[in-house]
Amino acid sequence: MEPEIAPGSNEKSPMQPQPAESEGKLDAGSEAAPIKTGARVGREEAKSVEALLGVRLDVRVVLGRRRLPISELLEFTKGSVVELDRRVGDPVDIMINDRLVARGDLVKVNGDLIGVAIREVLKDVVLTD
Repeated sequence: MEPEIAPGSNEKSPMQPQPAESEGKLDAGSEAAPIKTGARVGREEAKSVEALLGVRLDVRVVLGRRRLPISELLEFTKGSVVELDRRVGDPVDIMINDRLVARGDLVKVNGDLIGVAIREVLKDVVLTD
């Protein structure tokens, strides 16, 4: 049963839908959150992106692959050679968090260190699962 409201009264029934107040207006004493402007949203998004820029990701360079039965793995000794599925000079895979994102060539940098010169960035990388 709905509460009765006297005719001509300004009170609104709590059971009836209330008309929406105009956007941006707040009654005196109201504690509603302020309305965000476009500039403010942009700054907050920039802060979020900035926070992500410091996140460290696992980057791996894959020279090649080979599937072995456990019995062959157990026969490994010092000096054993594992033949891979790539040839000398073939590009290596650059993986970020176990996703292939680019291919490149091994290069020598700073004395006896190695690096990867990016040859191809894969544009169709899927970022969602």
